[in-house]
Amino acid sequence: MEQAAPDPERLLQPAPLEPLSHPDTGLESVVGEGAKGARDEGPGDGTMTESNFSLKKIEISVSEAEKRTGRNAMNMQETYTAYLIETRSVEHSDGQSVLTDSLWRRYSEFELLRNYLLVYYPHIVVPPLPEKRAEFVWHKLSADNMDPDFVERRRIGLENFLLRLASHPILCRDKIFYLFLTQEGNWKETVNETGFQLKADSRLKALNATFRVKNPDKRFIELKHYSDELQSVISHLLRVRARVADRLYGVYKVHGNYGRVFSEWSAIEKEMGDGLQSAGHHMDVYASSIDDILEDEEHYADQLKEYLFYAEALRAVCRKHELMQYDLEMAAQDLASKKQQCEELATGTVRTFSLKGMTTKLFGQETPEQREARIKMLEEQIKEGEQQLKSKNLEGREFVKNAWADIERFKEQKNHDLKEALISYAVMQISMCKKGIQVWTNAKECFSKM
Repeated sequence: MEQAAPDPERLLQPAPLEPLSHPDTGLESVVGEGAKGARDEGPGDGTMTESNFSLKKIEISVSEAEKRTGRNAMNMQETYTAYLIETRSVEHSDGQSVLTDSLWRRYSEFELLRNYLLVYYPHIVVPPLPEKRAEFVWHKLSADNMDPDFVERRRIGLENFLLRLASHPILCRDKIFYLFLTQEGNWKETVNETGFQLKADSRLKALNATFRVKNPDKRFIELKHYSDELQSVISHLLRVRARVADRLYGVYKVHGNYGRVFSEWSAIEKEMGDGLQSAGHHMDVYASSIDDILEDEEHYADQLKEYLFYAEALRAVCRKHELMQYDLEMAAQDLASKKQQCEELATGTVRTFSLKGMTTKLFGQETPEQREARIKMLEEQIKEGEQQLKSKNLEGREFVKNAWADIERFKEQKNHDLKEALISYAVMQISMCKKGIQVWTNAKECFSKM
Protein backbone atom coordinates (compact mmCIF):
# COMPACT_ATOMS: atom_id res chain seq x y z
CA MET A 1 0.00 0.00 0.00
CA GLU A 2 1.37 3.42 -0.93
CA GLN A 3 2.50 5.48 2.04
CA ALA A 4 0.62 8.75 2.59
CA ALA A 5 2.41 12.09 2.84
CA PRO A 6 3.30 13.03 6.42
CA ASP A 7 0.77 15.18 8.23
CA PRO A 8 2.55 18.19 9.79
CA GLU A 9 0.04 18.18 12.64
CA ARG A 10 1.29 14.77 13.75
CA LEU A 11 4.99 15.58 13.72
CA LEU A 12 5.21 15.44 17.52
CA GLN A 13 3.97 11.86 17.56
CA PRO A 14 6.71 9.31 18.34
CA ALA A 15 7.25 6.12 16.40
CA PRO A 16 4.09 4.15 15.50
CA LEU A 17 2.53 2.70 18.61
CA GLU A 18 2.10 -0.98 19.15
CA PRO A 19 -1.38 -1.97 20.41
CA LEU A 20 -1.50 -2.52 24.16
CA SER A 21 -2.53 -6.10 24.84
CA HIS A 22 -3.45 -5.44 28.48
CA PRO A 23 -4.38 -1.77 28.84
CA ASP A 24 -5.51 -2.15 32.45
CA THR A 25 -2.48 -3.87 33.93
CA GLY A 26 -0.89 -0.70 35.29
CA LEU A 27 2.06 1.47 34.41
CA GLU A 28 3.96 -1.42 32.83
CA SER A 29 1.44 -1.50 29.98
CA VAL A 30 1.90 2.22 29.34
CA VAL A 31 5.69 2.65 29.28
CA GLY A 32 7.24 1.76 25.94
CA GLU A 33 10.72 1.24 24.60
CA GLY A 34 11.07 4.99 24.10
CA ALA A 35 12.29 5.21 27.67
CA LYS A 36 15.80 4.09 26.75
CA GLY A 37 18.70 6.41 26.20
CA ALA A 38 17.38 9.78 27.35
CA ARG A 39 19.95 12.44 28.12
CA ASP A 40 20.70 13.31 31.72
CA GLU A 41 20.46 17.01 31.03
CA GLY A 42 18.71 19.94 32.61
CA PRO A 43 17.14 23.04 31.16
CA GLY A 44 20.42 24.16 29.66
CA ASP A 45 20.33 27.69 31.05
CA GLY A 46 23.00 27.56 33.71
CA THR A 47 20.95 25.80 36.35
CA MET A 48 23.25 22.79 36.38
CA THR A 49 26.19 22.40 38.71
CA GLU A 50 28.88 19.82 39.35
CA SER A 51 27.54 19.27 42.85
CA ASN A 52 26.15 15.82 42.12
CA PHE A 53 25.01 14.59 45.53
CA SER A 54 25.05 10.93 44.58
CA LEU A 55 28.66 11.17 43.40
CA LYS A 56 29.83 13.59 46.09
CA LYS A 57 28.39 11.34 48.80
CA ILE A 58 26.63 14.03 50.76
CA GLU A 59 24.21 12.93 53.46
CA ILE A 60 21.04 14.98 53.79
CA SER A 61 18.73 14.97 56.79
CA VAL A 62 15.86 17.04 58.18
CA SER A 63 16.82 16.53 61.79
CA GLU A 64 14.52 18.84 63.73
CA ALA A 65 11.23 20.74 63.59
CA GLU A 66 10.63 23.94 65.54
CA LYS A 67 7.47 25.96 66.10
CA ARG A 68 8.00 29.67 65.46
CA THR A 69 6.06 32.93 65.38
CA GLY A 70 6.69 35.74 62.94
CA ARG A 71 5.23 38.26 60.50
CA ASN A 72 3.95 37.28 57.09
CA ALA A 73 3.89 39.31 53.85
CA MET A 74 0.76 41.11 55.07
CA ASN A 75 2.58 42.10 58.28
CA MET A 76 0.25 39.88 60.29
CA GLN A 77 1.49 37.62 63.04
CA GLU A 78 1.49 33.93 62.20
CA THR A 79 2.65 30.67 63.70
CA TYR A 80 4.58 28.26 61.51
CA THR A 81 6.97 25.32 61.66
CA ALA A 82 10.61 25.56 60.58
CA TYR A 83 12.70 22.50 59.72
CA LEU A 84 16.42 22.10 60.26
CA ILE A 85 18.24 20.72 57.20
CA GLU A 86 21.71 19.27 57.76
CA THR A 87 24.11 18.13 55.06
CA ARG A 88 27.19 16.07 55.81
CA SER A 89 30.07 15.14 53.55
CA VAL A 90 31.33 11.58 53.92
CA GLU A 91 34.48 12.16 51.85
CA HIS A 92 36.60 12.98 54.89
CA SER A 93 40.07 11.44 55.00
CA ASP A 94 39.31 9.36 58.10
CA GLY A 95 36.00 8.15 56.68
CA GLN A 96 33.93 10.09 59.21
CA SER A 97 31.02 12.29 58.14
CA VAL A 98 31.59 16.01 58.63
CA LEU A 99 28.80 18.56 59.04
CA THR A 100 29.09 21.00 56.13
CA ASP A 101 25.88 23.03 56.25
CA SER A 102 22.94 23.53 58.56
CA LEU A 103 19.98 25.82 57.92
CA TRP A 104 16.25 26.26 58.60
CA ARG A 105 13.51 26.12 55.98
CA ARG A 106 9.75 26.61 56.08
CA TYR A 107 7.32 24.32 54.30
CA SER A 108 6.52 27.15 51.85
CA GLU A 109 10.18 27.18 50.77
CA PHE A 110 9.98 23.46 50.00
CA GLU A 111 6.92 24.29 47.89
CA LEU A 112 8.83 27.03 46.07
CA LEU A 113 11.66 24.61 45.28
CA ARG A 114 9.28 22.01 43.87
CA ASN A 115 7.37 24.59 41.79
CA TYR A 116 10.66 25.70 40.27
CA LEU A 117 11.61 22.10 39.45
CA LEU A 118 8.22 21.47 37.83
CA VAL A 119 8.78 24.39 35.45
CA TYR A 120 12.39 23.70 34.51
CA TYR A 121 12.09 19.90 34.32
CA PRO A 122 8.64 19.29 32.81
CA HIS A 123 9.68 15.87 31.48
CA ILE A 124 10.53 14.60 34.98
CA VAL A 125 8.14 13.01 37.47
CA VAL A 126 9.10 15.44 40.24
CA PRO A 127 8.79 13.86 43.72
CA PRO A 128 5.82 15.18 45.71
CA LEU A 129 5.88 16.94 49.06
CA PRO A 130 4.21 15.42 52.12
CA GLU A 131 0.71 16.63 52.87
CA LYS A 132 0.35 20.14 54.25
CA ARG A 133 -2.68 19.11 56.32
CA ALA A 134 -3.55 15.62 57.51
CA GLU A 135 -5.79 13.56 55.24
CA PHE A 136 -7.42 10.15 55.70
CA VAL A 137 -7.22 10.41 59.49
CA TRP A 138 -9.07 8.18 61.93
CA HIS A 139 -10.98 9.72 64.82
CA LYS A 140 -8.19 9.62 67.42
CA LEU A 141 -5.64 11.21 65.07
CA SER A 142 -5.41 14.99 65.13
CA ALA A 143 -5.95 16.87 61.86
CA ASP A 144 -4.19 19.97 63.26
CA ASN A 145 -1.12 20.81 61.19
CA MET A 146 0.61 21.99 64.38
CA ASP A 147 0.05 18.69 66.18
CA PRO A 148 3.48 17.33 67.28
CA ASP A 149 2.86 13.86 65.84
CA PHE A 150 1.78 15.31 62.48
CA VAL A 151 4.77 17.69 62.41
CA GLU A 152 7.09 14.75 63.08
CA ARG A 153 5.60 12.73 60.24
CA ARG A 154 5.88 15.73 57.93
CA ARG A 155 9.52 16.18 58.97
CA ILE A 156 10.18 12.61 57.87
CA GLY A 157 8.29 13.27 54.63
CA LEU A 158 10.31 16.40 53.86
CA GLU A 159 13.53 14.51 54.46
CA ASN A 160 12.33 11.81 52.09
CA PHE A 161 11.52 14.50 49.49
CA LEU A 162 15.08 15.86 49.64
CA LEU A 163 16.55 12.37 49.44
CA ARG A 164 14.40 11.67 46.37
CA LEU A 165 15.79 14.77 44.69
CA ALA A 166 19.37 13.99 45.74
CA SER A 167 19.17 10.45 44.32
CA HIS A 168 17.64 11.55 41.00
CA PRO A 169 20.23 11.45 38.18
CA ILE A 170 19.18 14.88 36.82
CA LEU A 171 17.61 16.83 39.67
CA CYS A 172 20.57 16.18 41.97
CA ARG A 173 22.73 18.45 39.80
CA ASP A 174 20.45 21.46 39.82
CA LYS A 175 22.03 24.65 41.14
CA ILE A 176 18.88 25.94 42.84
CA PHE A 177 18.51 22.64 44.71
CA TYR A 178 22.14 22.89 45.79
CA LEU A 179 21.60 26.44 47.07
CA PHE A 180 18.44 25.32 48.87
CA LEU A 181 20.66 23.08 50.99
CA THR A 182 23.53 25.50 51.48
CA GLN A 183 22.35 29.14 51.18
CA GLU A 184 19.95 30.30 53.87
CA GLY A 185 19.87 34.00 53.07
CA ASN A 186 18.49 35.39 49.80
CA TRP A 187 17.62 31.94 48.46
CA LYS A 188 14.08 33.03 47.56
CA GLU A 189 15.47 35.99 45.61
CA THR A 190 17.79 33.65 43.72
CA VAL A 191 14.88 31.41 42.74
CA ASN A 192 12.70 34.31 41.65
CA GLU A 193 15.55 35.70 39.52
CA THR A 194 15.32 32.59 37.35
CA GLY A 195 11.94 33.88 36.14
CA PHE A 196 10.37 30.45 36.47
CA GLN A 197 6.96 31.97 37.32
CA LEU A 198 6.81 33.59 33.88
CA LYS A 199 7.61 30.26 32.21
CA ALA A 200 4.96 28.33 34.12
CA ASP A 201 2.02 27.17 32.02
CA SER A 202 -1.35 28.53 33.09
CA ARG A 203 -4.07 26.12 34.16
CA LEU A 204 -6.47 27.62 31.62
CA LYS A 205 -4.01 27.10 28.79
CA ALA A 206 -3.40 23.50 29.88
CA LEU A 207 -7.14 22.84 30.08
CA ASN A 208 -7.64 24.36 26.63
CA ALA A 209 -4.93 22.12 25.17
CA THR A 210 -6.48 19.03 26.78
CA PHE A 211 -9.79 19.55 24.99
CA ARG A 212 -8.54 20.98 21.69
CA VAL A 213 -5.53 18.83 20.84
CA LYS A 214 -6.39 16.76 17.76
CA ASN A 215 -3.70 14.09 17.75
CA PRO A 216 -2.81 13.18 21.35
CA ASP A 217 -0.18 10.52 21.96
CA LYS A 218 -1.90 7.27 22.89
CA ARG A 219 0.78 6.41 25.44
CA PHE A 220 0.31 9.66 27.32
CA ILE A 221 -3.45 9.10 27.34
CA GLU A 222 -2.87 5.67 28.85
CA LEU A 223 -0.47 7.18 31.39
CA LYS A 224 -3.03 9.79 32.42
CA HIS A 225 -5.69 7.10 32.86
CA TYR A 226 -3.26 5.03 34.90
CA SER A 227 -2.43 7.96 37.20
CA ASP A 228 -6.16 8.56 37.78
CA GLU A 229 -6.70 4.89 38.62
CA LEU A 230 -3.62 4.77 40.87
CA GLN A 231 -4.89 7.78 42.81
CA SER A 232 -8.35 6.24 43.13
CA VAL A 233 -7.04 2.86 44.33
CA ILE A 234 -4.68 4.34 46.92
CA SER A 235 -7.39 6.73 48.15
CA HIS A 236 -9.74 3.80 48.71
CA LEU A 237 -6.99 1.83 50.42
CA LEU A 238 -6.26 4.71 52.81
CA ARG A 239 -9.97 5.12 53.61
CA VAL A 240 -10.28 1.41 54.38
CA ARG A 241 -7.19 1.55 56.56
CA ALA A 242 -8.62 4.54 58.50
CA ARG A 243 -11.89 2.65 59.14
CA VAL A 244 -9.99 -0.44 60.26
CA ALA A 245 -7.84 1.69 62.57
CA ASP A 246 -10.97 3.16 64.16
CA ARG A 247 -12.48 -0.26 64.84
CA LEU A 248 -9.20 -1.82 65.93
CA TYR A 249 -8.63 0.99 68.39
CA GLY A 250 -12.06 0.37 69.89
CA VAL A 251 -11.54 -3.39 70.13
CA TYR A 252 -8.20 -3.01 71.88
CA LYS A 253 -9.45 -0.37 74.32
CA VAL A 254 -12.47 -2.51 75.21
CA HIS A 255 -10.02 -5.15 76.39
CA GLY A 256 -9.11 -2.68 79.11
CA ASN A 257 -12.53 -3.49 80.61
CA TYR A 258 -11.34 -7.06 81.08
CA GLY A 259 -8.46 -5.74 83.15
CA ARG A 260 -10.76 -3.63 85.32
CA VAL A 261 -13.27 -6.47 85.84
CA PHE A 262 -10.57 -9.05 86.65
CA SER A 263 -8.99 -6.63 89.11
CA GLU A 264 -12.32 -6.04 90.87
CA TRP A 265 -13.05 -9.77 90.89
CA SER A 266 -9.66 -10.56 92.42
CA ALA A 267 -10.55 -8.43 95.43
CA ILE A 268 -13.33 -10.78 96.50
CA GLU A 269 -11.53 -14.06 95.81
CA LYS A 270 -8.89 -15.63 98.02
CA GLU A 271 -7.68 -18.66 96.07
CA MET A 272 -8.23 -17.16 92.59
CA GLY A 273 -7.25 -13.58 93.43
CA ASP A 274 -3.62 -13.66 92.30
CA GLY A 275 -4.46 -15.34 88.98
CA LEU A 276 -7.25 -12.89 88.21
CA GLN A 277 -5.04 -9.94 89.12
CA SER A 278 -2.25 -11.14 86.78
CA ALA A 279 -4.70 -11.81 83.95
CA GLY A 280 -6.10 -8.31 84.40
CA HIS A 281 -2.60 -6.87 84.12
CA HIS A 282 -2.07 -8.68 80.80
CA MET A 283 -5.36 -7.26 79.51
CA ASP A 284 -4.30 -3.73 80.47
CA VAL A 285 -1.00 -4.15 78.62
CA TYR A 286 -2.88 -5.45 75.57
CA ALA A 287 -5.29 -2.49 75.61
CA SER A 288 -2.52 0.12 75.84
CA SER A 289 -0.40 -1.45 73.07
CA ILE A 290 -2.74 -0.22 70.32
CA ASP A 291 -1.43 3.35 70.58
CA ASP A 292 2.09 2.35 69.49
CA ILE A 293 0.70 -0.03 66.86
CA LEU A 294 -1.39 2.62 65.14
CA GLU A 295 1.44 5.13 65.38
CA ASP A 296 3.63 2.68 63.45
CA GLU A 297 0.81 2.20 60.94
CA GLU A 298 0.86 5.91 60.16
CA HIS A 299 4.37 5.45 58.78
CA TYR A 300 3.10 2.97 56.20
CA ALA A 301 0.09 5.17 55.46
CA ASP A 302 2.46 8.05 54.69
CA GLN A 303 4.34 5.85 52.23
CA LEU A 304 1.09 5.18 50.41
CA LYS A 305 0.20 8.88 50.49
CA GLU A 306 3.48 9.69 48.74
CA TYR A 307 2.36 7.67 45.72
CA LEU A 308 -1.12 9.14 46.00
CA PHE A 309 0.55 12.52 45.35
CA TYR A 310 2.88 11.03 42.73
CA ALA A 311 -0.24 10.49 40.59
CA GLU A 312 -0.54 14.26 40.16
CA ALA A 313 3.15 14.45 39.20
CA LEU A 314 2.47 11.93 36.40
CA ARG A 315 -0.46 14.00 35.18
CA ALA A 316 1.75 17.11 35.13
CA VAL A 317 4.04 15.39 32.61
CA CYS A 318 1.01 14.44 30.50
CA ARG A 319 -0.34 18.01 30.57
CA LYS A 320 2.99 19.39 29.40
CA HIS A 321 3.02 16.99 26.48
CA GLU A 322 -0.54 18.00 25.54
CA LEU A 323 0.53 21.66 25.56
CA MET A 324 3.51 20.94 23.32
CA GLN A 325 1.37 18.87 20.97
CA TYR A 326 -1.27 21.60 20.82
CA ASP A 327 1.36 24.29 20.10
CA LEU A 328 2.75 22.12 17.32
CA GLU A 329 -0.67 21.61 15.79
CA MET A 330 -1.40 25.34 15.94
CA ALA A 331 1.96 26.09 14.29
CA ALA A 332 1.24 23.55 11.56
CA GLN A 333 -2.24 24.97 11.02
CA ASP A 334 -0.90 28.52 10.80
CA LEU A 335 1.78 27.41 8.33
CA ALA A 336 -0.78 25.64 6.14
CA SER A 337 -2.97 28.76 6.17
CA LYS A 338 -0.10 31.00 5.06
CA LYS A 339 0.84 28.59 2.28
CA GLN A 340 -2.74 28.64 1.03
CA GLN A 341 -2.84 32.44 1.11
CA CYS A 342 0.42 32.61 -0.83
CA GLU A 343 -0.89 30.14 -3.42
CA GLU A 344 -4.13 32.10 -3.82
CA LEU A 345 -2.25 35.36 -4.34
CA ALA A 346 0.08 33.75 -6.87
CA THR A 347 -2.74 32.14 -8.90
CA GLY A 348 -5.36 34.79 -8.32
CA THR A 349 -7.96 32.22 -7.16
CA VAL A 350 -9.69 32.06 -3.80
CA ARG A 351 -10.66 28.48 -2.90
CA THR A 352 -12.30 29.20 0.43
CA PHE A 353 -14.55 31.89 1.83
CA SER A 354 -12.49 34.58 3.57
CA LEU A 355 -12.62 38.17 4.71
CA LYS A 356 -9.94 38.97 2.15
CA GLY A 357 -12.13 37.61 -0.63
CA MET A 358 -15.05 39.76 0.46
CA THR A 359 -12.80 42.83 0.70
CA THR A 360 -11.54 42.25 -2.83
CA LYS A 361 -15.08 42.06 -4.19
CA LEU A 362 -16.09 45.25 -2.39
CA PHE A 363 -13.03 47.44 -2.98
CA GLY A 364 -11.43 45.88 -6.05
CA GLN A 365 -8.26 43.95 -6.82
CA GLU A 366 -4.83 44.76 -5.42
CA THR A 367 -2.20 46.27 -7.66
CA PRO A 368 0.55 43.91 -8.90
CA GLU A 369 3.05 45.70 -6.68
CA GLN A 370 0.86 45.19 -3.61
CA ARG A 371 0.38 41.54 -4.49
CA GLU A 372 4.08 40.97 -4.96
CA ALA A 373 4.84 42.65 -1.63
CA ARG A 374 2.29 40.46 0.14
CA ILE A 375 3.61 37.31 -1.54
CA LYS A 376 7.15 38.19 -0.48
CA MET A 377 6.04 38.84 3.10
CA LEU A 378 4.13 35.54 3.19
CA GLU A 379 7.09 33.62 1.80
CA GLU A 380 9.27 35.02 4.59
CA GLN A 381 6.63 34.10 7.15
CA ILE A 382 6.35 30.60 5.65
CA LYS A 383 10.09 30.12 5.85
CA GLU A 384 10.10 31.28 9.45
CA GLY A 385 7.07 29.06 10.23
CA GLU A 386 8.78 26.00 8.76
CA GLN A 387 11.79 26.61 10.98
CA GLN A 388 9.56 27.02 14.02
CA LEU A 389 7.64 23.87 13.17
CA LYS A 390 10.87 21.93 12.77
CA SER A 391 12.15 23.28 16.09
CA LYS A 392 8.89 22.42 17.89
CA ASN A 393 8.98 18.95 16.37
CA LEU A 394 12.53 18.29 17.57
CA GLU A 395 11.73 19.72 20.99
CA GLY A 396 8.67 17.51 21.24
CA ARG A 397 10.52 14.35 20.28
CA GLU A 398 13.23 15.11 22.82
CA PHE A 399 10.57 15.68 25.47
CA VAL A 400 8.92 12.34 24.69
CA LYS A 401 12.24 10.48 24.86
CA ASN A 402 13.28 12.07 28.15
CA ALA A 403 9.83 11.75 29.68
CA TRP A 404 9.59 8.02 28.99
CA ALA A 405 13.08 7.50 30.40
CA ASP A 406 12.06 9.13 33.68
CA ILE A 407 8.72 7.32 33.74
CA GLU A 408 10.59 4.03 33.42
CA ARG A 409 12.81 5.05 36.34
CA PHE A 410 9.73 6.01 38.35
CA LYS A 411 8.05 2.69 37.55
CA GLU A 412 10.97 0.72 38.98
CA GLN A 413 11.05 2.93 42.06
CA LYS A 414 7.29 2.61 42.58
CA ASN A 415 7.28 -1.16 42.26
CA HIS A 416 10.12 -1.51 44.75
CA ASP A 417 8.77 0.97 47.29
CA LEU A 418 5.16 -0.22 47.33
CA LYS A 419 6.22 -3.86 47.47
CA GLU A 420 8.44 -3.17 50.49
CA ALA A 421 5.77 -1.06 52.19
CA LEU A 422 3.02 -3.67 51.76
CA ILE A 423 5.28 -6.51 52.92
CA SER A 424 6.34 -4.51 55.98
CA TYR A 425 2.72 -3.69 56.74
CA ALA A 426 1.76 -7.36 56.52
CA VAL A 427 4.68 -8.32 58.80
CA MET A 428 3.55 -5.69 61.30
CA GLN A 429 0.00 -7.09 61.28
CA ILE A 430 1.33 -10.61 61.81
CA SER A 431 3.45 -9.38 64.72
CA MET A 432 0.42 -7.62 66.21
CA CYS A 433 -1.64 -10.81 66.01
CA LYS A 434 1.16 -12.83 67.60
CA LYS A 435 1.29 -10.36 70.51
CA GLY A 436 -2.45 -10.77 70.94
CA ILE A 437 -2.08 -14.56 71.01
CA GLN A 438 0.74 -14.20 73.55
CA VAL A 439 -1.44 -12.04 75.81
CA TRP A 440 -4.22 -14.61 75.83
CA THR A 441 -1.68 -17.42 76.30
CA ASN A 442 -0.36 -15.61 79.38
CA ALA A 443 -3.91 -15.09 80.62
CA LYS A 444 -4.60 -18.81 80.16
CA GLU A 445 -1.56 -19.67 82.27
CA CYS A 446 -2.78 -17.29 84.97
CA PHE A 447 -6.17 -18.99 84.96
CA SER A 448 -4.52 -22.44 85.09
CA LYS A 449 -2.64 -21.53 88.27
CA MET A 450 -5.74 -20.47 90.14
